[in-house]
Amino acid sequence: MDPVALAALRRSYELAGLAEGDVSADPIAQFEHWLADAVAAELMEPNAMVLATAHPSGRPSARTVLLKGLLPGTGGPGFAFFTNYGSRKARELGANGQASLVFPWIDLERQVIVVGDVERLSATANEEYFHARPHGHQLGAWASRQSEVVASRGQLEDQYARLAEQYPEGVAVPVPDFWGGFRVVPTSIEFWQGRGNRLHDRLRYRRDEGPWVLERLSP
Repeated sequence: MDPVALAALRRSYELAGLAEGDVSADPIAQFEHWLADAVAAELMEPNAMVLATAHPSGRPSARTVLLKGLLPGTGGPGFAFFTNYGSRKARELGANGQASLVFPWIDLERQVIVVGDVERLSATANEEYFHARPHGHQLGAWASRQSEVVASRGQLEDQYARLAEQYPEGVAVPVPDFWGGFRVVPTSIEFWQGRGNRLHDRLRYRRDEGPWVLERLSP
């Protein structure tokens, strides 16, 4: 694409505004409200979120994962997702237990940015979710050593076929000991609503140890 044409790509955001009086005092309740709007708008993968982690050296990495619940625990509800514990994101979270999430609801001219501390889910929570997944997804968790170099697509498919023979439909698949969930327990949650002339509305809930503080950020 012509760099000049790319620089000219822009749109004005005019769908809505966001005022302090429009939002809940509880950021989790506010998030659930916006998530319901994203589901009602039939956005593709409304629970998709970009998860950013960092290596102890400071090198960042990011990828899209799926939110699978707002689970209770110490510090309040946390944004839960599941992965292979040998994956790059899991290794980085094990060494640096902080993360950021972005929900990019572009068609609604909205995004939500979460920053928080990360903790592993319990074995009980892992088992409950694992066995709620489709049978093929359970086999896929065993077949893949996520983030490791693989010789070919055929190697993955061969491994999956062996597992499908060992655990046919209707046979319980054990939970891999290298697979499970994390919770991102928020210390800040920002709600971003696009506005005209790039004067976007940004409302951030922030807390250290006390109650949530709501503040407006300059766009």
